[in-house]
Amino acid sequence: MTVAIDRADRAAWAALAEELTLPTAAWIGGPVASRAGVTRTTVDPATGLALAEVAECAAEDVDAAVALARAAYESGSWSRTHPRERAGVLNRLAELITEHCHELALLDSLDGGKRIADTVGIDVPGSAAILHWYAEGLDKVYGEVAPTGPADLATVTREPLGVVAAVVPWNYPLEMAIWKVAPALAAGNSVVLKPAEETPLSALLLGRLAAEAGLPDGVLTVVPGAGPVVGQALGRHPDVDAVTFTGSTPVGRLFQTYAGESNGKQVWLECGGKSAVVVLDDVADLDAVAAGVCAGILTNSGQVCSATSRLVVQAGVAEELTARVVDRASRIVVGDPLDPVTEMGPVVSSRQAARVRAYMELGADQATAAYGGGLVEGARTDCFLRPQVLTGVDPAAAIATEEVFGPVLTVHTVDSVEDAIAVANATPFALAAGLWTDGLRRAHTVAARLRAGTVSVNCVDALDVATPFGGFGHSGYGRDLSLHALDKFTGLKTTWIHHG
Repeated sequence: MTVAIDRADRAAWAALAEELTLPTAAWIGGPVASRAGVTRTTVDPATGLALAEVAECAAEDVDAAVALARAAYESGSWSRTHPRERAGVLNRLAELITEHCHELALLDSLDGGKRIADTVGIDVPGSAAILHWYAEGLDKVYGEVAPTGPADLATVTREPLGVVAAVVPWNYPLEMAIWKVAPALAAGNSVVLKPAEETPLSALLLGRLAAEAGLPDGVLTVVPGAGPVVGQALGRHPDVDAVTFTGSTPVGRLFQTYAGESNGKQVWLECGGKSAVVVLDDVADLDAVAAGVCAGILTNSGQVCSATSRLVVQAGVAEELTARVVDRASRIVVGDPLDPVTEMGPVVSSRQAARVRAYMELGADQATAAYGGGLVEGARTDCFLRPQVLTGVDPAAAIATEEVFGPVLTVHTVDSVEDAIAVANATPFALAAGLWTDGLRRAHTVAARLRAGTVSVNCVDALDVATPFGGFGHSGYGRDLSLHALDKFTGLKTTWIHHG
């Protein structure tokens, strides 16, 4: 769907949404219903209305997808092609994603409640850019020659693993799929993609676009369905060589169990977070810091694994900064995700909203003061929540240690830099961290001591396809993006030739 649309026109987006033909079939060598004929209703969290009846796959559908993926891999139609041939197909897929930008953006906005301003301005263009990046890098990844004696030659090359299962979350449906699919396909693997139950639509369209781009049958299949059914079937499948997963820590651990109880497949986890943003008392522009703090927790309604949900601030600026953060949070426009003036849309589902509200109530009990929180008055569904800021929270309290995955910020005032580091690191999660300081030496020394996969200094949730994303501890150990992502989708092969 190629359309011209004013991105600031809410009515135009609504009209385009009415014209959409929603994808509902699984993609296993083409559009197919689930073998049992079962469907699941996907719901627009902004309206509460049903969007579509999507194929609900089960273990037998997973078997079919994996068998097709394995056959495609063994045939060499993709796995043994020249890197530049694969690059051409990936570049064409990126171009098709750009051509279908408005359609894909609307699918993620309708399916998950994401702001159209974000999906059309960030998620979809970013997905295309990631595909282009991996395509352009394919013929620039070299093997090695190991040091040997004069009568021997030992080469070290990278080979695709085979069949990769990619299990992705609902907060960034298309972009998280691309984070997994792009490097896995670039390396020559076949991929079975399982989208989240709540947000399958853009992934289903991606399957069709990949075929249109020239990807051979079976190289990318899409199997929507329940995590405990489809996800478990992929995790336990003896013919899946690796699982790459983004989601909660408990589910990530299930995949480790599935692998251990089946074929010992590789499992790459990018799990939850409880990230801190540390603000030191030498910062001068508190308005900029307040804007950054709010962006760090309110972007995508707080449904970001790397969201900086804990503000750790030195006492010298704590009162003034907290006041500015509360003021900004109280004025944020919560509303229709198709309205470009909206600053925060609904959370993904009524179930998730109820979970976040329970944490909001718990947090209010555990804090000295609570600002905001609860349902937005007069909203069309119960998925619209007001941001909440909690002050005077014990760093060991549940609200400060458990991942909420919603727009809830806890504030922790500390006296010294040492205290700030200690509070920031007092969590088993270690995905991301933020740091605001005007001191160059402080920036380097404190950032080095914050335990996190990414530390964003004087900016918010720094991210680029050229740099790896992932964490430590309960946040997992996988790395998405950058050339490092190719490591988890390839295996090292030594070829030793004795010629003396």
